[in-house]
Amino acid sequence: MRVLVVGGGGREHALAWKLRQSPRVTAVVVAPGNAGTALEPGIENVAIAADDIDGLLAFATSAGIDLTVIGPEGPLVKGIVDRFSAAGLRCFGPGAAAARLEGSKAYAKEFLTTNGIPTAAYALFTATSFDADWVRRQRLPLVVKADGLAAGKGVVIAATHAEAIAAAEAMFAGTFGAAGREVVIEEFLSGEEASFIAIVDGLDILPLATSQDHKRLADGDRGPNTGGMGAYSPAPVVTPAIHERVMAEVMRPTVHALQARGIHYRGFLYAGLMIAADGTPNVLEFNCRFGDPETQPVLMRLESDLVELLEAALSGRLQGTPCRWDPRPAVGVVLAAHGYPETVRTGDPIHGLATAAALPGKVFHAGTRQSDGQTLTSGGRVLCATALGDGIAAARDRAYALVAAVDFAGCQFRRDIAYRALARAGTG
Repeated sequence: MRVLVVGGGGREHALAWKLRQSPRVTAVVVAPGNAGTALEPGIENVAIAADDIDGLLAFATSAGIDLTVIGPEGPLVKGIVDRFSAAGLRCFGPGAAAARLEGSKAYAKEFLTTNGIPTAAYALFTATSFDADWVRRQRLPLVVKADGLAAGKGVVIAATHAEAIAAAEAMFAGTFGAAGREVVIEEFLSGEEASFIAIVDGLDILPLATSQDHKRLADGDRGPNTGGMGAYSPAPVVTPAIHERVMAEVMRPTVHALQARGIHYRGFLYAGLMIAADGTPNVLEFNCRFGDPETQPVLMRLESDLVELLEAALSGRLQGTPCRWDPRPAVGVVLAAHGYPETVRTGDPIHGLATAAALPGKVFHAGTRQSDGQTLTSGGRVLCATALGDGIAAARDRAYALVAAVDFAGCQFRRDIAYRALARAGTG
């Protein structure tokens, strides 16, 4: 098999790395890829942008691609799977109608509330309907979200009413472009976050290993929201009882309600959850693809053949498909560029990658490129140092050993990834 992975970030590096491990796969091509995918044995890059659907379709047809896996949300929302399917090409991901769950937060909130799936109370505004007095009457803090895609950064947790009003007005004014034409303002939910990702074949659901992301830039969950500064798997907050509640109250109702709307959801389905003190799994957001950086630790734990799992979903035979996991936890720590998540500096040489390659674990690339034999930074989130360990503390230590081996000017990273899991395990 020849497999095409669409995207150029850390998630796509991890997907390509895992897909290449299948004995059925002879080659993996990543479009556009990064320096890490370019250096992987059996993996090559092709210089086609992830949102160039015409170019990707022409390449997949001419290059004899047997399976295409879509990494980022942008091309999914734009209908890449519909285009590939119409051309008779196998492409893993939801169609455009299903991808609205991520593409529009307003649509997702309507979907959740209409179908009785637990989520925060909310109101939806445009620039003309915005009611600042309504905002001032709400209990603090408040969560302000741009409706459309904003690369994981269109969410502001406002501690004051003035901050919430300013955030909404900035979104209306174009902070996130067209994504801010509508704004969702919702109540702040307390509890512990978890990422619940599954493979769906339209009817049946195969839950993957749970994980937990760290969205804030700085230690102690301080600073601005980012696309994710690290993740670990499994998430101890998702006990067997909570796992069943998520399946019964979120995942199955979501897939069934989509079916009732005539939408056959086939792909990765990611529910970002806030687990309340009473165990209620409130949905913060839906993503229509694998998370980043959750992909890196989750796929490091996956022992099953990922190609087999995706093909089972594409052919509607996911029910009863086994999925094997390494029982050891995995931790991934993101190394971000100078200025992230605001104005990012690029072009800094990355040192120590060869040293890190000799250590346990793996450094997945995200915002990197090659130039004159050097690996340079080329985006906000640059690398994700990921490792397994016999316990969460051991996995954390190995991941940070990888971090210590790598360096580039202006490097930012959190020093407390997996702190909740460490606290639950009684380790520091």
